[in-house]
Amino acid sequence: MTTVNILSGGAAQGLVRGLSEAFKAQTGFGIDGEFGAVGVMADKLRAATPADLVILTKALLAKLAAEKLLVASSIADVGRVETALAVRSRDPRVTVNTEADLREVLRSADAIYVPNTKASTAGQHVAKVLDQLGIAYEVTSRLKIFPNGATAMRELAASTATRPIGCTQATEIIATDGIALSGSLPPGCELVTMYTAGVTTQAAHPNEAAALIALLTGADHRDLRRRAGFAG
Repeated sequence: MTTVNILSGGAAQGLVRGLSEAFKAQTGFGIDGEFGAVGVMADKLRAATPADLVILTKALLAKLAAEKLLVASSIADVGRVETALAVRSRDPRVTVNTEADLREVLRSADAIYVPNTKASTAGQHVAKVLDQLGIAYEVTSRLKIFPNGATAMRELAASTATRPIGCTQATEIIATDGIALSGSLPPGCELVTMYTAGVTTQAAHPNEAAALIALLTGADHRDLRRRAGFAG
């Protein structure tokens, strides 16, 4: 089967998976590609990794468009995603209403599962929040850092720690079996990120890539986006 190739932040993986059958029915194409830390995906595009479209943060897509790596007229917002907390499905949910609550929750965890703290949106934010809370040094030995949020959440689900917790994009939490969305980060620590899609200038299948973007952003799939963790 001919496929459209994607380079995407992990935040969009569940939504893309949910649209794969509709896309195949409409175009006859499958969907292939990579999902991971947005900085890594952007660098792959810059290194000429074959891709028909990208789904990354809005700020990063603007940079790629300025670098003439995307068709500017094709760019469209998919939706906003918050960075949130996760626990194993069998564990009690945690509630954090203030920075003090979050500090206590993180200090009491014996393992903290997060994505790449250098190249991923959520991972960079976690590192910033730990500094902000004044506990970065204290918890550094308990950080379990993985290449992307999806991997971090799968590892959280399998964790044998006593009181593990995770923090990544809500979409990655929702898409992972065995863990549960445990709540938003409190005021002052929150992060909501707009994800945006665009066709690459070197796309082998630009029409099909544009069709997939239309599915990702269309009104007909608003409920699917919401269930996947995207807000309008």
